[in-house]
Amino acid sequence: MFIGEYNHNLDDKGRLAIPAKFRSLLKKGGVVTKGLDNCLFLYTKEQWQKIAQKLSALPISQSKARAFARHFLAGAMDLEFDNQGRVTLPEYLRNFAVLKKSVIVAGLYNHLEIWDADSWDKYKKESEKNSVDIAEELGDLGI
Repeated sequence: MFIGEYNHNLDDKGRLAIPAKFRSLLKKGGVVTKGLDNCLFLYTKEQWQKIAQKLSALPISQSKARAFARHFLAGAMDLEFDNQGRVTLPEYLRNFAVLKKSVIVAGLYNHLEIWDADSWDKYKKESEKNSVDIAEELGDLGI
């Protein structure tokens, strides 16, 4: 499982060192794609297969379903690690998430999120400020 928050830097070639504790979970490689809230989602290949199957089952007759599937599937890219535990994030994904030098890698159970550090800080402050309201709304889901 992926949990925790880690600050890392992108190098000039768009390479990002994935935290060592996550590398064993990604030893077969991973898939990175456009996420939500202007971040990137990084999945294991096994988890990506589950997500892709669900997306491919969405009704193509509905424009929102097509748009959602395109967002995730067309934006996806297979990743492989180099000898130093780094992955190269494609330029179009770095641009989508407005990644600068400092990035946050956040573990969210079955995937990682990759954020620009400034964007993460703003998002985190806002969600922490509203955490009580969010918890109340999620109470109906049994959380």
